[in-house]
Amino acid sequence: MRSLSVGASVTVSVPASSANLGPGFDTIGLALGIQDHYRVEVMPQGAGLEVVVEGEGSADLPASEDNLVVASLREALQACGIGWRDGYDLRVTCRNAIPMAAGLGSSAAAAVGGLGLGFALARAGDLTEADLGLVNTHAGILEGHPDNSSASVFGGLTVSWMPSAQVVRTARPTLHPDVEPIVLIPTGVRLATSIARALLGPQVPRADAVRQAGRSALLVHALTHEPSMLLDATQDWLHQELRRDAYPVTMGAVDALRGLGHAAVVSGAGPAVLCLTTRDLVEVVVAETKTWGRDWQVLTPGVPTTGLTAR
Repeated sequence: MRSLSVGASVTVSVPASSANLGPGFDTIGLALGIQDHYRVEVMPQGAGLEVVVEGEGSADLPASEDNLVVASLREALQACGIGWRDGYDLRVTCRNAIPMAAGLGSSAAAAVGGLGLGFALARAGDLTEADLGLVNTHAGILEGHPDNSSASVFGGLTVSWMPSAQVVRTARPTLHPDVEPIVLIPTGVRLATSIARALLGPQVPRADAVRQAGRSALLVHALTHEPSMLLDATQDWLHQELRRDAYPVTMGAVDALRGLGHAAVVSGAGPAVLCLTTRDLVEVVVAETKTWGRDWQVLTPGVPTTGLTAR
């Protein structure tokens, strides 16, 4: 087993993400310009494991090996043949900006960030394209569905699939330059992904599956070549209606925006809303949401073209 040199350190940045985008359930992801920053420092053995959490989740996330960033860091180091705290200790600092339990990929970012810390530390601070592929695979397996994690790894628009339980593959279509995401987060409303997923049934009617497949294909075309088709391309029959009772405020916002012709969907497992619009309509959508009162946080984060980065 290898060890680590005391004094070595790495910092990584990881973007938030929105998944599904309507019909692309568990497969399509979009990176968002909200960044978490994680840092690891190698300390002398005996210093103990120190975990510092700042920002989002600072009052709730564990400051221990149970922290997802730390657990993912450990997995990456062990994959590189480095014994966990074998001859060294660690200080891990998490500066979180991604809202938690909102449908913006906070857990995927934590997994990606921790894995990135581990692989970069093992490579003396660098992350190659091959390393990003390893992070993508490990994070997708950890999450169980690689839509959010792949967008956080690579940035931009991603389409991911798992041909087997231990393999993750990702295509990276080029997002049309006119497409702009608007994120709306209902104040004081949060929903754990595990709860949202438990609301989904085990079977899908054949007619719905056929319609869903067609809209998923159309969604990629709309996002890359023809944004005018986004309203039709974001129609979903698989998951949003089944969760309506869990977040009526969210679905009310989706209904209102779609009724005005804007391509609004539930972001991931919610309760955030993602509106996929074009640059010329951003102000129109934002102005509409301002008429709803102060119960919504409205963000225009943009889409970063890079994902996980290390320094």
